[in-house]
Amino acid sequence: MAAAYQSLRIEKAEGVAEVILIGPGKGNALGPDFWREMPEVIRELDADESVRVLLLRGEGAHFTYGLDLAGMLETLGPLITGENNAAYERTKLLQLIERMQGATEGLARCRKPVIAAVQGWCIGGGIDLIAACDFRYCSKEAKFSLREARVGIVADLGALQRLPRIIGEGHTRELAYTAGDFDSERALRMGLVNDVLESPEALLTVARATARKIAENPPLVVQGAKQVLEYCADKSVEDGLRYVAVWNSAFLQSIDLTEAFSAFMERRPPRFQGR
Repeated sequence: MAAAYQSLRIEKAEGVAEVILIGPGKGNALGPDFWREMPEVIRELDADESVRVLLLRGEGAHFTYGLDLAGMLETLGPLITGENNAAYERTKLLQLIERMQGATEGLARCRKPVIAAVQGWCIGGGIDLIAACDFRYCSKEAKFSLREARVGIVADLGALQRLPRIIGEGHTRELAYTAGDFDSERALRMGLVNDVLESPEALLTVARATARKIAENPPLVVQGAKQVLEYCADKSVEDGLRYVAVWNSAFLQSIDLTEAFSAFMERRPPRFQGR
Protein backbone atom coordinates (compact mmCIF):
# COMPACT_ATOMS: atom_id res chain seq x y z
CA MET A 1 0.00 0.00 0.00
CA ALA A 2 1.20 3.48 -0.86
CA ALA A 3 2.77 5.42 2.00
CA ALA A 4 2.05 8.85 0.57
CA TYR A 5 -1.45 9.45 1.91
CA GLN A 6 -1.92 12.96 3.24
CA SER A 7 -5.06 12.47 5.34
CA LEU A 8 -4.64 8.90 6.59
CA ARG A 9 -2.04 6.59 8.07
CA ILE A 10 -2.31 2.82 7.90
CA GLU A 11 -0.80 0.49 10.51
CA LYS A 12 -1.09 -3.31 10.18
CA ALA A 13 -0.48 -6.01 12.76
CA GLU A 14 -1.95 -9.43 13.58
CA GLY A 15 -4.60 -9.28 10.87
CA VAL A 16 -5.81 -5.84 11.93
CA ALA A 17 -5.40 -2.67 9.85
CA GLU A 18 -5.73 0.59 11.76
CA VAL A 19 -7.00 3.41 9.54
CA ILE A 20 -5.95 6.58 11.33
CA LEU A 21 -7.35 10.02 10.51
CA ILE A 22 -4.48 12.53 10.58
CA GLY A 23 -5.92 15.70 9.08
CA PRO A 24 -3.97 17.68 7.99
CA GLY A 25 -6.65 20.12 9.12
CA LYS A 26 -7.21 20.92 12.80
CA GLY A 27 -8.91 18.11 14.69
CA ASN A 28 -8.38 15.71 11.79
CA ALA A 29 -10.85 17.70 9.71
CA LEU A 30 -11.94 15.97 6.51
CA GLY A 31 -10.62 17.90 3.52
CA PRO A 32 -10.12 17.19 -0.20
CA ASP A 33 -7.29 14.70 0.44
CA PHE A 34 -9.49 12.59 2.69
CA TRP A 35 -12.41 12.34 0.28
CA ARG A 36 -10.05 11.33 -2.49
CA GLU A 37 -7.91 8.92 -0.46
CA MET A 38 -10.40 7.12 1.78
CA PRO A 39 -12.18 5.10 -0.95
CA GLU A 40 -8.80 3.99 -2.34
CA VAL A 41 -7.55 2.92 1.10
CA ILE A 42 -10.68 0.87 1.81
CA ARG A 43 -10.53 -0.84 -1.59
CA GLU A 44 -6.90 -1.82 -0.99
CA LEU A 45 -7.54 -3.12 2.53
CA ASP A 46 -10.63 -5.01 1.40
CA ALA A 47 -8.52 -6.80 -1.22
CA ASP A 48 -5.60 -7.49 1.14
CA GLU A 49 -5.93 -11.08 2.39
CA SER A 50 -3.59 -10.39 5.30
CA VAL A 51 -6.15 -7.93 6.71
CA ARG A 52 -9.13 -9.43 8.52
CA VAL A 53 -10.46 -6.45 10.51
CA LEU A 54 -10.29 -2.65 10.16
CA LEU A 55 -10.07 -0.27 13.11
CA LEU A 56 -10.93 3.36 12.35
CA ARG A 57 -9.63 6.00 14.76
CA GLY A 58 -8.34 9.55 14.92
CA GLU A 59 -4.83 10.76 15.68
CA GLY A 60 -4.40 12.87 18.82
CA ALA A 61 -7.13 14.24 21.06
CA HIS A 62 -10.07 13.99 18.66
CA PHE A 63 -11.66 11.60 16.20
CA THR A 64 -12.56 14.35 13.73
CA TYR A 65 -14.03 17.85 13.65
CA GLY A 66 -15.90 16.80 10.50
CA LEU A 67 -15.86 18.50 7.12
CA ASP A 68 -12.92 20.87 6.63
CA LEU A 69 -14.96 23.83 5.40
CA ALA A 70 -11.92 26.02 4.82
CA GLY A 71 -10.07 23.26 3.02
CA MET A 72 -13.07 22.48 0.83
CA LEU A 73 -13.80 26.12 -0.05
CA GLU A 74 -11.84 26.08 -3.30
CA THR A 75 -13.76 23.02 -4.48
CA LEU A 76 -17.19 23.82 -3.04
CA GLY A 77 -17.20 27.60 -3.36
CA PRO A 78 -17.75 27.97 -7.13
CA LEU A 79 -20.40 25.25 -7.07
CA ILE A 80 -22.58 26.79 -4.35
CA THR A 81 -22.12 30.52 -5.03
CA GLY A 82 -21.91 30.65 -8.82
CA GLU A 83 -24.61 32.56 -10.69
CA ASN A 84 -23.89 31.49 -14.27
CA ASN A 85 -24.83 28.22 -15.93
CA ALA A 86 -26.63 26.94 -12.81
CA ALA A 87 -27.48 23.55 -14.34
CA TYR A 88 -23.79 22.89 -15.04
CA GLU A 89 -22.73 23.92 -11.54
CA ARG A 90 -25.49 21.85 -9.91
CA THR A 91 -24.47 18.81 -11.94
CA LYS A 92 -20.87 19.24 -10.80
CA LEU A 93 -22.03 19.62 -7.18
CA LEU A 94 -24.06 16.42 -7.47
CA GLN A 95 -21.00 14.61 -8.81
CA LEU A 96 -18.85 15.97 -5.98
CA ILE A 97 -21.32 14.82 -3.31
CA GLU A 98 -21.49 11.38 -4.89
CA ARG A 99 -17.69 11.12 -4.89
CA MET A 100 -17.59 12.11 -1.22
CA GLN A 101 -20.24 9.52 -0.43
CA GLY A 102 -17.75 6.97 -1.73
CA ALA A 103 -15.76 7.36 1.51
CA THR A 104 -18.61 6.28 3.76
CA GLU A 105 -20.02 3.80 1.24
CA GLY A 106 -16.61 2.16 1.05
CA LEU A 107 -16.65 1.54 4.79
CA ALA A 108 -20.20 0.22 4.74
CA ARG A 109 -19.55 -2.13 1.81
CA CYS A 110 -16.20 -3.42 3.05
CA ARG A 111 -16.42 -7.20 3.32
CA LYS A 112 -14.40 -7.12 6.54
CA PRO A 113 -15.64 -5.88 9.92
CA VAL A 114 -14.90 -2.23 10.66
CA ILE A 115 -14.71 -0.98 14.26
CA ALA A 116 -14.73 2.73 15.11
CA ALA A 117 -12.86 4.01 18.20
CA VAL A 118 -13.92 7.57 19.05
CA GLN A 119 -12.08 9.92 21.37
CA GLY A 120 -12.73 13.64 21.80
CA TRP A 121 -14.99 15.28 19.22
CA CYS A 122 -16.81 13.40 16.48
CA ILE A 123 -18.66 16.01 14.44
CA GLY A 124 -20.67 16.06 11.21
CA GLY A 125 -18.87 13.91 8.67
CA GLY A 126 -17.39 11.96 11.57
CA ILE A 127 -20.89 10.74 12.43
CA ASP A 128 -21.34 9.66 8.81
CA LEU A 129 -18.11 7.66 9.07
CA ILE A 130 -18.85 5.87 12.32
CA ALA A 131 -22.42 5.11 11.23
CA ALA A 132 -20.92 3.18 8.30
CA CYS A 133 -18.86 1.00 10.66
CA ASP A 134 -20.04 -2.31 12.08
CA PHE A 135 -19.93 -1.06 15.67
CA ARG A 136 -18.38 1.65 17.76
CA TYR A 137 -16.60 2.27 21.08
CA CYS A 138 -15.79 5.65 22.62
CA SER A 139 -13.91 7.10 25.54
CA LYS A 140 -15.66 8.84 28.42
CA GLU A 141 -14.80 12.38 27.29
CA ALA A 142 -16.03 11.83 23.72
CA LYS A 143 -18.60 14.26 22.35
CA PHE A 144 -20.73 13.93 19.25
CA SER A 145 -22.72 16.25 17.00
CA LEU A 146 -24.66 15.75 13.79
CA ARG A 147 -23.99 19.42 13.14
CA GLU A 148 -24.79 19.94 9.44
CA ALA A 149 -28.02 21.86 10.06
CA ARG A 150 -26.06 24.58 11.91
CA VAL A 151 -24.12 25.35 8.73
CA GLY A 152 -27.08 25.15 6.35
CA ILE A 153 -26.52 21.62 5.03
CA VAL A 154 -28.71 18.52 5.05
CA ALA A 155 -26.40 15.66 6.10
CA ASP A 156 -25.73 13.85 2.83
CA LEU A 157 -22.99 11.28 3.49
CA GLY A 158 -24.99 8.46 5.05
CA ALA A 159 -25.84 9.36 8.64
CA LEU A 160 -29.54 10.02 7.94
CA GLN A 161 -29.80 6.69 6.14
CA ARG A 162 -27.85 4.52 8.61
CA LEU A 163 -28.51 6.04 12.03
CA PRO A 164 -32.18 4.98 12.19
CA ARG A 165 -31.03 1.35 12.02
CA ILE A 166 -28.58 1.99 14.86
CA ILE A 167 -30.32 4.39 17.26
CA GLY A 168 -33.90 4.53 15.96
CA GLU A 169 -35.95 7.14 14.14
CA GLY A 170 -36.69 9.35 17.15
CA HIS A 171 -33.08 9.87 18.22
CA THR A 172 -31.96 10.36 14.63
CA ARG A 173 -34.57 13.02 13.95
CA GLU A 174 -33.75 14.88 17.14
CA LEU A 175 -30.02 14.90 16.37
CA ALA A 176 -30.57 15.97 12.75
CA TYR A 177 -33.07 18.72 13.53
CA THR A 178 -31.34 20.24 16.57
CA ALA A 179 -27.73 19.77 15.39
CA GLY A 180 -26.99 19.64 19.13
CA ASP A 181 -24.04 18.15 20.98
CA PHE A 182 -24.31 14.99 23.07
CA ASP A 183 -21.90 13.15 25.33
CA SER A 184 -20.67 9.59 25.64
CA GLU A 185 -23.28 8.68 28.24
CA ARG A 186 -26.11 9.52 25.90
CA ALA A 187 -24.32 7.85 22.98
CA LEU A 188 -24.30 4.65 25.05
CA ARG A 189 -27.96 5.00 26.13
CA MET A 190 -29.19 5.43 22.57
CA GLY A 191 -27.05 2.57 21.29
CA LEU A 192 -24.67 4.55 19.10
CA VAL A 193 -21.69 2.98 20.90
CA ASN A 194 -21.32 -0.51 22.38
CA ASP A 195 -19.27 0.63 25.35
CA VAL A 196 -17.69 3.72 26.95
CA LEU A 197 -14.12 3.41 28.22
CA GLU A 198 -12.57 5.52 30.95
CA SER A 199 -9.80 7.06 28.82
CA PRO A 200 -8.54 7.24 25.23
CA GLU A 201 -5.81 4.79 26.21
CA ALA A 202 -8.34 2.29 27.57
CA LEU A 203 -10.46 2.83 24.46
CA LEU A 204 -7.59 1.89 22.17
CA THR A 205 -6.70 -1.13 24.30
CA VAL A 206 -10.23 -2.52 24.20
CA ALA A 207 -10.80 -1.72 20.51
CA ARG A 208 -7.54 -3.42 19.54
CA ALA A 209 -8.29 -6.44 21.71
CA THR A 210 -11.73 -6.81 20.11
CA ALA A 211 -10.26 -6.46 16.63
CA ARG A 212 -7.65 -9.15 17.36
CA LYS A 213 -10.33 -11.45 18.77
CA ILE A 214 -12.33 -11.10 15.54
CA ALA A 215 -9.18 -11.61 13.46
CA GLU A 216 -8.55 -14.93 15.22
CA ASN A 217 -11.75 -16.38 13.75
CA PRO A 218 -12.01 -17.87 10.23
CA PRO A 219 -12.04 -14.74 8.03
CA LEU A 220 -14.44 -16.06 5.40
CA VAL A 221 -16.91 -17.04 8.13
CA VAL A 222 -16.73 -13.58 9.70
CA GLN A 223 -17.21 -11.97 6.29
CA GLY A 224 -20.11 -14.31 5.62
CA ALA A 225 -21.77 -13.32 8.90
CA LYS A 226 -21.42 -9.66 7.91
CA GLN A 227 -22.94 -10.26 4.49
CA VAL A 228 -25.87 -12.20 5.97
CA LEU A 229 -26.51 -9.44 8.53
CA GLU A 230 -26.43 -6.79 5.83
CA TYR A 231 -28.81 -8.75 3.62
CA CYS A 232 -31.24 -9.39 6.47
CA ALA A 233 -31.39 -5.77 7.64
CA ASP A 234 -34.47 -4.96 5.55
CA LYS A 235 -35.80 -8.48 4.94
CA SER A 236 -38.25 -10.75 6.74
CA VAL A 237 -36.98 -13.46 9.09
CA GLU A 238 -38.11 -16.05 6.55
CA ASP A 239 -36.09 -14.40 3.76
CA GLY A 240 -33.07 -14.12 6.04
CA LEU A 241 -33.20 -17.76 7.07
CA ARG A 242 -33.43 -18.86 3.46
CA TYR A 243 -30.45 -16.66 2.53
CA VAL A 244 -28.19 -17.97 5.31
CA ALA A 245 -29.20 -21.56 4.49
CA VAL A 246 -28.16 -21.04 0.87
CA TRP A 247 -24.98 -19.28 2.02
CA ASN A 248 -23.90 -22.15 4.25
CA SER A 249 -24.81 -24.78 1.69
CA ALA A 250 -22.38 -23.02 -0.67
CA PHE A 251 -19.58 -22.03 1.71
CA LEU A 252 -19.70 -24.24 4.82
CA GLN A 253 -17.15 -26.74 3.47
CA SER A 254 -13.71 -25.26 4.02
CA ILE A 255 -10.20 -26.00 5.18
CA ASP A 256 -10.89 -23.74 8.17
CA LEU A 257 -13.90 -25.83 9.20
CA THR A 258 -11.72 -28.97 9.19
CA GLU A 259 -9.08 -27.07 11.17
CA ALA A 260 -11.68 -25.97 13.74
CA PHE A 261 -12.71 -29.59 14.38
CA SER A 262 -9.09 -30.80 14.46
CA ALA A 263 -8.06 -28.07 16.92
CA PHE A 264 -11.02 -28.92 19.17
CA MET A 265 -10.18 -32.61 19.20
CA GLU A 266 -6.47 -31.94 19.73
CA ARG A 267 -7.12 -29.31 22.43
CA ARG A 268 -5.05 -26.61 20.74
CA PRO A 269 -5.71 -23.14 19.32
CA PRO A 270 -6.92 -23.26 15.69
CA ARG A 271 -4.81 -21.82 12.87
CA PHE A 272 -7.24 -20.39 10.35
CA GLN A 273 -6.08 -19.60 6.82
CA GLY A 274 -9.15 -18.10 5.18
CA ARG A 275 -9.47 -21.16 2.92
